[in-house]
Amino acid sequence: QVQLVESGGGLVQAGGSLRLSCAASGRSFSRYTAGWFRQAPGKEREFVAVVSWRGSTRYADSVKGRFTISGNTAKNMVYLQMNSLKPEDTAVYYCAAGGAPAATMNPSDFASWGQGTQVTVSS
Repeated sequence: QVQLVESGGGLVQAGGSLRLSCAASGRSFSRYTAGWFRQAPGKEREFVAVVSWRGSTRYADSVKGRFTISGNTAKNMVYLQMNSLKPEDTAVYYCAAGGAPAATMNPSDFASWGQGTQVTVSS
């Protein structure tokens, strides 16, 4: 398995931007599908975005047009650029990695998870 560490969370006003980073170690990221999930207080963890090792991407409807996922396999990094943030984006954001070849939204397809980074959007 690969080890994942997220960074870049924080407090931002509505309409602002944040860039989350996920650093992978232990194995090359080049053959992993990487995703971002989030969990708000009192809610279940939900899918946000995914990029497969083939480069295809998928997004939750709630973030389409505002968030962008990207990866840098040479640096073993995955990023989530979040623009036009809304208070409902407030959550702990988790990076995940798995061996599925497709851009899957299913958490069960991800074997490795980071510890999460808090994103708080004030109104």
